[in-house]
Amino acid sequence: MTYIWQQPGWANFAYDITDLVDELTVFERHAGHVRGMLDAQPEGTQVETLIDLMVSEAIKSSEIEGEYLSREDVKSSIQRNLGLTELPPTRNDAAAGIGELMVAVRRDFASPLTAGILFDWHRMLMRGNNRITVGTWRTQEAAMQVVSGPIGRETVHFEAPPSCDVPELMEQFVSWFNATGPQGSSPIRQAPIRSALAHLYFETIHPFEDGNGRIGRAISEKALSQGQGRPVLLSLSKAIEPYRNAYYDALKSAQRTNEITEWLKYFLDLCVKAQQNAADQVNFTLHKAKYFDALKDQLNERQLRVVRRMMDEGPRGFEGGMSANKYSVIARTSKATATRDLQALMEMGALSVTGGGRSTRYWLPFAAPLDQKPESGGA
Repeated sequence: MTYIWQQPGWANFAYDITDLVDELTVFERHAGHVRGMLDAQPEGTQVETLIDLMVSEAIKSSEIEGEYLSREDVKSSIQRNLGLTELPPTRNDAAAGIGELMVAVRRDFASPLTAGILFDWHRMLMRGNNRITVGTWRTQEAAMQVVSGPIGRETVHFEAPPSCDVPELMEQFVSWFNATGPQGSSPIRQAPIRSALAHLYFETIHPFEDGNGRIGRAISEKALSQGQGRPVLLSLSKAIEPYRNAYYDALKSAQRTNEITEWLKYFLDLCVKAQQNAADQVNFTLHKAKYFDALKDQLNERQLRVVRRMMDEGPRGFEGGMSANKYSVIARTSKATATRDLQALMEMGALSVTGGGRSTRYWLPFAAPLDQKPESGGA
């Protein structure tokens, strides 16, 4: 089997965007809509939305790679790197590092890409990792392979170029990325197309020992931001994570041929989904602000802790809904107290309810799953 980098004309990608014009228009319309929604909000709500989007990208990008981080630690790191908190840094190196990376990607979106920037991103992402050499291209002689399956019966999905070729390939990639930018010598005007190409190009080289997926998605975000002329308002990883197998399948297929129109179709659809998610997040953050304005003085400490935990799950709502058992664990109280607290929350309109008996579940009024029909509530 030959891979894309082994074929004649490697990196001179062939594609046809004729059938993608409508999707590109939809993406631009969504991008403008989300930006308008955010700009219409108070400054505090805008900042909270941006933080929520960065937290979502950080957590979901790590989950795609099988790493699960504390939302609280990631959010604390992002707030610290934005200069919004004086709390001491989190002791979780992974959360601290990816939080720093999220802020750096947004802060320096307009800057040309360099090897030095990529090395800095890698050092941030791999903070505390003593298993690999960080901040430099991979050098191991063994083939860099993406595999699955039990030992002895592995399936090789992809094999990257030899490590000895990486420095030259990455020099070419960085030059291509900067040349295709809005101010470059060969600009690609459609930001999602450039973002898709950059992601595939980078992931095919696979230049680091670890962290390629997360840095590749950061590069995609940088390309989108440069195309919009401001930091992009979306989380690609949040759109990918629920369907990660489809993501890997699309990437695997694209790494077999220089004709990558199907990859562009997949990635553009991903960008549109991410914009829709971002619109949901803006709405959700606005609802949160109104919710607390109306109810914050009525909630006791236990209720406030649980409600904040439910809100951490974002627009999709708390998985499975809130129950008395879950409440008692989160609030560190008895089930009887949990039941009374939940009933009080429902009566004041702070929660909606579905089911009955042991199947009773409570939801934030503005985050109940679409397949649920809350019986009451509404702040």
